[in-house]
Amino acid sequence: MNAIDPRGGLPRIALALGDPAGIGPEIALKAVLDPRVRAACRPLLVGDRGALRTHAAACGLDVPMTVVRNAAETPPGEGVALLDLDQFREEPLRLGEISAAHGRAAVEAAEVAIRAALDGQVEAVVACPQTEFAIQAAGIRFDGYPTFVARCTGTPEEDAFLMLCFDDKRIVHTTLHVGLRQAIDLVTPERVLRVLEATQAVLRKLGVAEPRIAVSGLNPHAGEHGMFGTEEADIIEPAMEQARARGIRCEGPFGADTMFHKSGYDAFVVMVHDQGHLAAKLLATNRTAGMTIGTPVIFSSVAHGSALDIAGQNKASPDAVVEALCRLAGAALRARDAAATAA
Repeated sequence: MNAIDPRGGLPRIALALGDPAGIGPEIALKAVLDPRVRAACRPLLVGDRGALRTHAAACGLDVPMTVVRNAAETPPGEGVALLDLDQFREEPLRLGEISAAHGRAAVEAAEVAIRAALDGQVEAVVACPQTEFAIQAAGIRFDGYPTFVARCTGTPEEDAFLMLCFDDKRIVHTTLHVGLRQAIDLVTPERVLRVLEATQAVLRKLGVAEPRIAVSGLNPHAGEHGMFGTEEADIIEPAMEQARARGIRCEGPFGADTMFHKSGYDAFVVMVHDQGHLAAKLLATNRTAGMTIGTPVIFSSVAHGSALDIAGQNKASPDAVVEALCRLAGAALRARDAAATAA
């Protein structure tokens, strides 16, 4: 049976546990027990049952758990629903340590959740934090969730972007997890236009009828009229002109150090990783959700790490996961309404 009820009801969202040796299972459990989440969606945890029980015990949480065979099943009762992947049959889970097994488990959980969304069994996916060193130890190619989601969904990697969300702010990155020298080379008119198109599209899915987008420069003070670089005039402004010709309301380029003080914008597009992440992590420590845009799956992750040093200590805050689940629940409902209207 398909898990999505076309007649309505709360959206079904898969929540991948992330690195089981980190805080992922802990914050996943705390999030799905949060009244805000229970009111917004029907969460389905995806990962290893033993890892989840280990974290539940460490947090003193005695939670009824219903294991399902596939994401389409709708378990009865008020407990926690888990799609168990049985990932630690051959080697034990070691909290707080980096291990190839932990990296494989995180990637498998995210991939299974994305596949469930592609199959229509869930309406959105949230992933808890992974540990890139563990994934590297497993020999798996991984440079962040946006390109991973792109590969899982058959989307060109250059069409997937990251949107950081917190409070009323949305920050979209033109480039992400690459070296700064490579990032500068990747800032082309074509890529800037693609990120503006993807930002416009997702804002409309989120219910913003006429989005207004602020765009940063690449150089200090957005080049200061060519004194500190010409990429703004040579690359960013021509891309913005093309975007405006396609009906996208975008303004700038602005200096990235002052842009976020400007009001009236529905999203801020930045050129490189630190222009966006510094603002998000200063303004919304450990409660920022990262949404992948430009792919057919509604996907979000948290913008903090797996915190191996506090794993199993009941110290982790679930705020970023709660933020991600509630935001995606709203996006899923709007997508459902749009599909019903189109039909």
